[in-house]
Amino acid sequence: MVKIFSLLLTFFMVSNVVAQNIFQKNYDNETRSSHSQMRIDFKDSLGNTAYLPISIIKGKTEGPTFTIVSGVHGFEYPPIVAVQRLLKDIDVDKLKGTLIIIPIANTASFFKRTPFINPLDKKNLNNAFPGNVAGSVTEQIAWFITDNIIPVSDVFLDVHGGDACEDLIPFVCYYNNTKSTKQTALAKKLSENSGFEYVVSYPYTISDTDPAKYAFKQAVQDGKTALSIECGKMGNVQEENVGLIEKGIYNMLATMAMYDKGTGPNKNISYLNSQTYIIAKVNGIFYSTYKAGDSVKKNDLVGYTSDEFGKVIEEYRSPKDGIILYKLATPPINEGDTVMCISSSE
Repeated sequence: MVKIFSLLLTFFMVSNVVAQNIFQKNYDNETRSSHSQMRIDFKDSLGNTAYLPISIIKGKTEGPTFTIVSGVHGFEYPPIVAVQRLLKDIDVDKLKGTLIIIPIANTASFFKRTPFINPLDKKNLNNAFPGNVAGSVTEQIAWFITDNIIPVSDVFLDVHGGDACEDLIPFVCYYNNTKSTKQTALAKKLSENSGFEYVVSYPYTISDTDPAKYAFKQAVQDGKTALSIECGKMGNVQEENVGLIEKGIYNMLATMAMYDKGTGPNKNISYLNSQTYIIAKVNGIFYSTYKAGDSVKKNDLVGYTSDEFGKVIEEYRSPKDGIILYKLATPPINEGDTVMCISSSE
């Protein structure tokens, strides 16, 4: 058994070295005004196979490397559609620097219409970083991004939206990492210039050796400027949200002096730096008349859960004054689910 495991480990290591070489060869290509595309293949010990699509766009002149990742959750459609349009519309002759674009990071989730997890290995890619070179296919994808793409990125943008069951207001967010002031300042500037009304900052509390879990948090941990867009909801393609994501990306590229298509910051930015979460303690059927973006007061009754017979078994009250950043928007609820995130400026 030990010998078989050793042989499998060797196989995975060799396969992933080949994948690294494919990516590195395309990234190191000195030809400017070029657009290369590749699929990086993965296979795990359970026989699962997966792939990671990557585009590398090199502008006419040299400059920063800006990485854009969408589809870490395959049911979050507006980010995926927005990145598809970006791939089609970007003019390499007007681009300064390099774009690395992962249009769908979790292809199995996308094609199987599976919220949150990869249906092949039942793992959440946005909970798998830094990954494992010899792990399941999800862990290998996380490892590849951590080991190959983050290191060459000057800016790492992870684009998300509300999954199949989530209602949220569009926002851009970054970690307030006080140990990396230069990178944090740039992440804040990019957020402010993105055109989004809501700019959210999260505290950064992990050590250098703690698992980052989230994609853009891994980039922060690795010393990069990183941030995330959250835009879209309920597993649908909303044209207005696709447009907001496109505008946000172009505004960030303009801020980096990489592409001249920015429209400038939102005139009414709201800063939110304090998030409080309501967590369900029961399984049942969830009810709420509130929507993402609604203002709430402390102790407001914002929802409840009933059993299958309609008996109320849990009520949810707002822990503070604030607005609903995102919330559960479908009836099924399970113990441990996030019911709502209430956000405020303090």
